[in-house]
Amino acid sequence: KSANPQWREQFDFHYFSDRKDMLDIEVWRKDNKKHEELLGTCQVDITALPTKQTNCLELPLEKHPGSLLMLIAVAPCTGVSISDLCVCPLGDPSERQQISQRYCIKNSFQDIKDIGFLQVKVLKAVDLLAADFAGKKDPFCVLELGNDSLQTHTVYKNLNPEWNKVFTFPIKDIHDVLEVTVFDEDGDKPPDFLGKVAIPLLSV
Repeated sequence: KSANPQWREQFDFHYFSDRKDMLDIEVWRKDNKKHEELLGTCQVDITALPTKQTNCLELPLEKHPGSLLMLIAVAPCTGVSISDLCVCPLGDPSERQQISQRYCIKNSFQDIKDIGFLQVKVLKAVDLLAADFAGKKDPFCVLELGNDSLQTHTVYKNLNPEWNKVFTFPIKDIHDVLEVTVFDEDGDKPPDFLGKVAIPLLSV
């Protein structure tokens, strides 16, 4: 019930230079649990922003009244990666030894913010529920840790998809929960939810 909302939330997006360079933003209004209305959209050209500094942007909403005030920083990405099984970060013995040295007890207080990292191998899904009448599915998998999010590619027309990808996240809070969600890609429509599992880091 506010025309001037303040969210004050921070989100980290992993921007890879080979992906599209536009950040798309949508503002929605909820009347109740079932009805939502689009209040406006705007875009930010990531390639046009100076790097290694915080950019304060006031973005007018397209074709609608109002604007968004955002702080956006483009910085080198550390600790995050997507790779194939054959080249995963912990697969190299020398790299594994360096990591063990980095997190040994005597080095614990060299960088308080460097808690560690989580490596997840997403192999496959089995016997997914057929979402459409044809019994076909285009599944992909999304991994979320805190406000970090990475996803696999889509395997088309398959109820038993194999992704065989390795995801690496920096850990910012040992009490975070890894959420793994499987969706069915549905063209221009929002993807269909197929299932989810939540894994507390403290249980690993």
